[in-house]
Amino acid sequence: MASTTTVELLLLVLLFLLLTAAAPGFSSSPELSSSPRSFHRRHGSPFLGQAPNDRRFQISDDMFWKDDRPFRIIGGDVHYFRVLPQYWRDRLLRAKALGLNTIQTYVPWNLHEPEPNKWVFEGIADIEAYLKLAQELGFLVMLRAGPYICAEWDLGGFPAWLLAIEPPLKLRSSDMTFLHYVERWWAVFLPRIAPLLYQNGGPIIMVQVENEFGSYGDDKAYLHHLVTLARKHLGHDIILYTTDGGSRETLDKGTIPGEGVFSAVDFSTGEDPWPIFELQKKYNAPGQSPPLSAEFYTGWLTHWGEQNTETDANRTAAALENILSRNGSAVLYMAHGGTNFGFYSGANTGQNESDYKADLTSYDYDAPIKESGDVDNLKYKALRRVIQEYSGVVLSLPPPDNGKKGYGLVTVRKIASFFEVLDGMINPRTAVESEQPMAMESVGQMFGFLLYVSELPIMGTSSILKIQKVHDRAQVFVSCTMDKNGGSPRHVGVIERWSNRELVIPKVSCSSNISLFILVENLGRVNYGKYIFDRKGILSNVTVDGAVILGWKMYPISLDICSKLFNVNPIKQVSISRTAEKISAEPGFYEGRFYIDSIEQVKDTFISFRGWNKGIAFVNNFNIGRFWPLFGPQCTLYVPAPILRQGENVVVILELHAPNPGLTINLVKKPDFTCGSKQYQK
Repeated sequence: MASTTTVELLLLVLLFLLLTAAAPGFSSSPELSSSPRSFHRRHGSPFLGQAPNDRRFQISDDMFWKDDRPFRIIGGDVHYFRVLPQYWRDRLLRAKALGLNTIQTYVPWNLHEPEPNKWVFEGIADIEAYLKLAQELGFLVMLRAGPYICAEWDLGGFPAWLLAIEPPLKLRSSDMTFLHYVERWWAVFLPRIAPLLYQNGGPIIMVQVENEFGSYGDDKAYLHHLVTLARKHLGHDIILYTTDGGSRETLDKGTIPGEGVFSAVDFSTGEDPWPIFELQKKYNAPGQSPPLSAEFYTGWLTHWGEQNTETDANRTAAALENILSRNGSAVLYMAHGGTNFGFYSGANTGQNESDYKADLTSYDYDAPIKESGDVDNLKYKALRRVIQEYSGVVLSLPPPDNGKKGYGLVTVRKIASFFEVLDGMINPRTAVESEQPMAMESVGQMFGFLLYVSELPIMGTSSILKIQKVHDRAQVFVSCTMDKNGGSPRHVGVIERWSNRELVIPKVSCSSNISLFILVENLGRVNYGKYIFDRKGILSNVTVDGAVILGWKMYPISLDICSKLFNVNPIKQVSISRTAEKISAEPGFYEGRFYIDSIEQVKDTFISFRGWNKGIAFVNNFNIGRFWPLFGPQCTLYVPAPILRQGENVVVILELHAPNPGLTINLVKKPDFTCGSKQYQK
């Protein structure tokens, strides 16, 4: 008995020595001289009494700690909604080879709730699959849950149907009606991602509340409400964070004092980060301010009508080194930009809401991982070299660039004018009648186009038409009646939000009243600044010679129906002579077909629209986005290989004015951002 007791005592002593040697608080390593504490420990730590090997991500001693070990975030934004799901793994592997250990992504509310109470979490919206894939590849995740995200995304991620609610909501505020919809959205979304929090076994280490609110408003009640709501669904263990510009004014307005919310900063690339990181400390509790640039800009956005933005690779790398060399953390914005497929690109404004600048379809951003995933470029190599030096990790080689295929010139044919197939694009049950023109959102049209139809009295002379406020671009047509024999209304001209010019309606010889057609295009809602409440359509009276035109019918245009119409019921090809006549300022649909012989030849490509004017393109019924080479700079639209197929591929184009005179498009291997000689006329 005595010998057994001695053995037991020896075992207990040995066990005690092993435990104390393993405990961080007893380590002789200087970097582990004090053990981390939970970011919310001053509110009562949920980790007290738990085993030391539990998963936890924390902040203490002005450092991040992952499972009780110091951790530096070297991250990058890669947005799941700007990349086809078939390419998620490819882009994340390239981010991994760049040296990133963390992926940051926004969550666009409008993608997941396109209609009230219609929830979408499949396909490109399958955020859970994306987050699980990120974890599988070894990434942590910083989730920017909004509800506002900016992101150069339509309406900053808010669903457009919010703009149809009356009385009008006050977005990004403690307006109770607005908060009702936020609460409903987060009550659906946040429980879905709660199992993916780091402490629950998932990759999410931090969740952002709002985004750069300090650049917008000063409604602390709103921010506090979001914090309460987030913790209701996610618990108190998760680190919540804000991101604001690195100035005292923006941090005063955008941070959330007294809630234990970590305040991160962003600032211009090349600006000295360390005085800003010192300022950051004033907005975090003592010991709770690891230096973090949550948006380290690798490039910048570009609007239609501007030169394509490019930034120097070596200067960008030097700016990153300035942060990493002193143990700072950074998240590259963007690591990979991707594409604003469909109608989701946003817009910005200048001094007033008429000073409007729409974003390109491409969101390449001059990021190190290009829009098509290419990494064989100076910026990727320069940033990778810096990250390799300061991460202390041997990086794997990046995958080779994906193959591209230039399928060459494709002849297109005109299959119909816009007005010839109008009946196939409108649903009479969705038409709305009103004395005054109504906003797009108010008639249920959230994206694309809305056709306004009214009548004018017989005019003996030409007249002046004026629309005081149109968002964003109106094409005006007149006719005596809809000609059932194939004739189309006569094009009068274009009124644009940024120029708002008057139009002269020429004398029209009609035996009865004149039909007036105004096709209004939504070019993307403002996503940043004080003008984000950006309803679309005709937002004022329409006058002719000063007289207000009353009595309107509004027809939502469904391009989805249209693309299916052409595949199921091909429209008889118009004659060559008539096609030549129709190359004018009139909307029309064009179709081109090309063949891919084998599955091995199905590769990424770019469609060049050089010589065309403006419009929308579909490839195999997938909306690849807007083209506008007349303004530029973007000449090409990216077509990822997963959209293509072996055999016949169909391109359907809605050209709003006139096509390339040669009636061709060119499928090329490389993007082109050299189109356009105009700038917006202010």
